[in-house]
Amino acid sequence: MAMDSKNLSVLAYSNGFTLWHYKTADTKETVVGANYFDKVANIFNVGDLIIASVNTGVKTETIIYAVDSIEEGVVTIASIIPSV
Repeated sequence: MAMDSKNLSVLAYSNGFTLWHYKTADTKETVVGANYFDKVANIFNVGDLIIASVNTGVKTETIIYAVDSIEEGVVTIASIIPSV
């Protein structure tokens, strides 16, 4: 599925850093895939954190991602805490 911006919300903001929450029925593989967050690239900063509730097929899993890069509207994120 595509990223749904209505499920993205700010939890905290300070000094150019934002802590986000994002809930989706998409899998973690989809969320970290190419172009997933690109449509909201203009509101992210490198170093922002996203607490994401994602679908594992069995249950919802919470994973913390960091915004690694934003280049020409392309957002790259990576898990900062390995899932078990």
